[in-house]
Amino acid sequence: MSVPLPSRSAPPGWSGPLLLALAGVLWGTGGFAGSVLQELTGVHPLATACYRLLVGGLLATGALGVGGRLRRLPRTPAAARRVVAAGALLAAFQSCYFAAISAASVSLATLIAIGSVPVFVTCASAVLERRLPRPALLAAVGCGVLGLVLLAGAPDVDAPPGQVVLGVGCALGAGVSFAALTLVNRRPVPGLDPLGVTALGCLLGGALLVPVAAVAGMVFVPTPAAAGALLYLGLAPTALAYLAYFGGLRRTPATAAALAVVLEPLTATLLSAVWLGEVLSPTGTVGAALLFGAILLEYVRPPRGWARPRLLRGE
Repeated sequence: MSVPLPSRSAPPGWSGPLLLALAGVLWGTGGFAGSVLQELTGVHPLATACYRLLVGGLLATGALGVGGRLRRLPRTPAAARRVVAAGALLAAFQSCYFAAISAASVSLATLIAIGSVPVFVTCASAVLERRLPRPALLAAVGCGVLGLVLLAGAPDVDAPPGQVVLGVGCALGAGVSFAALTLVNRRPVPGLDPLGVTALGCLLGGALLVPVAAVAGMVFVPTPAAAGALLYLGLAPTALAYLAYFGGLRRTPATAAALAVVLEPLTATLLSAVWLGEVLSPTGTVGAALLFGAILLEYVRPPRGWARPRLLRGE
């Protein structure tokens, strides 16, 4: 009996989920970098979001220029529409998210904004594809949302009911924006690679946030420590994270890609436990395990022999 040899397509078959996981982990470090930048400079969180998009876009654009690819970017209507959509949705996500934080609380905004993304993407994909989601996908989404709820715990909201409703609405708006960003970028535009979308989309998104960020307060003294924090914020959890996410979207269904966002609060929680000495409650530990389970349930599916994962074969 012959033993099947590993398929040459196996490594590329796993590249999509690995890129998406990398994006989620990098996003999880953004909260620490942003909080450090705010402590060092005193800038408003919305200004921090504006800076991260602008710096991330500039770094990605610099990479395009160094590689000689900047002048080769397509100047087609399809490419222009994709860049405008990416920039507008990135700006909308950041605006709605920080508006939700201002109206309610960080925990409630994160819980609703992040938890709603895979739900919105799954529902929209079912409508667009005119078929019901796979049971395994529904289980993964449900596991991820429940895990996020347990990890976040009971959000501490000290605000009037009307303000809480506004915060919930803004958080849902953030979830819709990111879900739309995922669905819009699920198919490539000829000649426009993930680096091009990241560079131009982040630049446009940051530029759209400048007016409101300027009102909130963007001025700060550029000390070496503040410059280092801003550089990291623009590089790792922004330029590299979105580059990995847009790249992973090309190899993975949008519904599975949306689950990568749950790695952001999970990574932030684990970093808090390691670096800040915060102790996870028993409920939070169960929530973290469920989040891991959601990722494994959808990404790590039994392959056929040594072929690439069924997830990436459109099944």
